[in-house]
Amino acid sequence: VQLQASGGGLVQAGGSLRLSCAASGSISNIASMGWYRQAPGNQRELVARITQIGTTGYADSVKGRFTISRDNAKSTVYLQMNSLKPEDTAVYYCNLLESLSHGTRVYWGQGTLVTVSS
Repeated sequence: VQLQASGGGLVQAGGSLRLSCAASGSISNIASMGWYRQAPGNQRELVARITQIGTTGYADSVKGRFTISRDNAKSTVYLQMNSLKPEDTAVYYCNLLESLSHGTRVYWGQGTLVTVSS
């Protein structure tokens, strides 16, 4: 399984970006897909997650500004980021949880850099 993330870049504070992550390969059952981010010197943190049935969850810091969505047919997850702030600057990683009979398997994308200038 491979996760290909795209959409990062440089944007001014208050601007918007849309991240995409497409999963390819043999996946038996996607439990959820999501986005994490890691800023320099910080631990990787959950930004948003969406389950197979569309249930979403967000970090408090992005609620009301970011929206996660997915296209199950394309095994693709999106993150619409509005009203971006300098503190949103980080490498954003796509994440996929595969549900297996004996547990779950986690996959990570390569990361895409988001830089928000003040």
